[in-house]
Amino acid sequence: MAARRDPGPRRARRDTGFKDFLLEQLEGMGELRALAMFGGWGLYCDEVFFGIIWGGRLYFRTSEGTRERYEALGMQPFRPNPRQRLRAYYEVPADVLDDAAELERWALDAVRAAPGRLKKGGSAASE
Repeated sequence: MAARRDPGPRRARRDTGFKDFLLEQLEGMGELRALAMFGGWGLYCDEVFFGIIWGGRLYFRTSEGTRERYEALGMQPFRPNPRQRLRAYYEVPADVLDDAAELERWALDAVRAAPGRLKKGGSAASE
C-alpha cells in the first residue's frame, strides 16, 4: 500500500466550526452559503462570490475604495501559497469578526466590490 502524501503547509484544513460561526454572524445578509474550495470555503451572498475562509482566517473582496481600510489596520492580502498573492482579497480584522453588525457592514462592502455572479440571474444583497 502506498504511503499517503503529506499535504504540507500549502494546504489549509477546512475549519467547519469557524465557517459555521461566520455564517451565523452574517445571517441577516440574505441567501448566504459557503462552498468548499481548495481546502477552504468560498462565501457567496445570493450568487455573488465575496469572501474566502482559509486557514482559520476570513478574507473579503476589496475595491480601491475599501482596500485602504484593510491596509490602514495592517491587514494582509490572501496568500494561498508562498508564490501567490491575491490583492483583491484581504484578511478581516479579528475585532470585526466578533461584532455581527460591523462584520455585516464589511461583508456588504465586499459584495458590492465583487465583479461577477456565479450564474445568470443572481442578485446581490442590498442595504
